[in-house]
Amino acid sequence: MTADSDGETPIHIDTSKASIARVYDAFLGGKDNYEVDREVFHRVREVTPEAAQLAWDNRQFLIRATRFIAAEAGVTQFLDCGSGLPTAENTHQVAQRIAPEARVVYVDNDPVVLAHGRALLEENPQTHFSPADIFEPAQILQDDVVRSRLDFTEPIALFQMGTLHHYDGERPPQDIMREYVEALPSGSYVGISHFLDPETEEFSDLARRMEQTFLHSPMGTGVFRTRAEIEGMFPGLEFVDPGLVLCADWWPTGPRLKPLYPVQHCIAGAVARKP
Repeated sequence: MTADSDGETPIHIDTSKASIARVYDAFLGGKDNYEVDREVFHRVREVTPEAAQLAWDNRQFLIRATRFIAAEAGVTQFLDCGSGLPTAENTHQVAQRIAPEARVVYVDNDPVVLAHGRALLEENPQTHFSPADIFEPAQILQDDVVRSRLDFTEPIALFQMGTLHHYDGERPPQDIMREYVEALPSGSYVGISHFLDPETEEFSDLARRMEQTFLHSPMGTGVFRTRAEIEGMFPGLEFVDPGLVLCADWWPTGPRLKPLYPVQHCIAGAVARKP
């Protein structure tokens, strides 16, 4: 048990089951995780020693996408679905460094995220948190915090960074994203990162072995989808150049001086605009 940000409301944390947010924290070398979460990381690292690069590429893509949307696109409203545990360079820190007036609403229903995230965000009046299910668009789009803090008559940046590959419901993830996109005003942006099956002889086997490891781990989720399947999560949107590419290849910060690790060929991302 731990306390919520009010110091009184208890939140139950089940340490016998892996948490997506805590597993990512383990991949990033954080301390907010338990042995069951580290077990997932260790299992994937047995498949590929550079497994942690999945999380790092995802985080760096989020940072670069946020920077682009705030600086170049001029969008100052962000709906970050599945925010995970607070780390260095969160969405609100990147956006507000460029545009201090930027508003960010994080959505995550993981108990550990609730305990840590709310306490952190209390210090920032432009940043808010909603404990809802990111795979239920109708719930998110009618959420009191989302509706009161974001103006749906102006462009919004919607993020699903490293989330949809953990969705294991019956509804196709493409349908989930279509419902989100339909609710966004014109000029909005959508950013998605997702585990990728490159469909190449060199890297597809690695993707499928990692997928089986994730699915049969204490976390139980982690699907590697094809390029076409991921592109289908951007219905009616116009891709920002260079389109859907490896996360490491989406506007990197400088020239590449060394080759990518094989695992880096197994996570892709894109940013797209609603006309």
